[in-house]
Amino acid sequence: MMQKTFLKITFLAIAIAFFGNTAQAQQYNTGVGVRLGGYENGLTVKHFISSNTAIEGILGFRPGGFALTGLYQKHATAFDVQSLKWFYGFGAHIGGIGKGKSYKRHGEDRLYNNSGILLGADAILGLEWLIPDLPITLGADLHPRLELLNGTFIDIEPALTIRYAF
Repeated sequence: MMQKTFLKITFLAIAIAFFGNTAQAQQYNTGVGVRLGGYENGLTVKHFISSNTAIEGILGFRPGGFALTGLYQKHATAFDVQSLKWFYGFGAHIGGIGKGKSYKRHGEDRLYNNSGILLGADAILGLEWLIPDLPITLGADLHPRLELLNGTFIDIEPALTIRYAF
């Protein structure tokens, strides 16, 4: 269900970007908003440290757990539309999980045997649209994570993000 919604919204954002106002968009410095992911939902803050480089912090919550993620990202214009940016990056996360909470591994639901700390490496690849004449961004991304402490595994989380940009 989440994947179908994710694909529909991604398609809609790209269509609007192609057929909408393609005027030069103003770059923003900081954006604050919400992230709706396949595994975690939470709060996000993105701050540009140069015209094409940003840092992002995500505080994500899932049933029985949470994670704080930091990402370093590079941005570039997508499809010759100044208001639409590709981005990619890397970072790390730390958090906690309760005993008996599930996670996906090789497409199967698994359970954590013990409560514990989550710690791992992260990557991100996405598309972000700064809506012309509005201080709002819409984003869609894939967020692969390598969990290192509490049962080593990799997951790839799709997510949608909306931010107020200033």
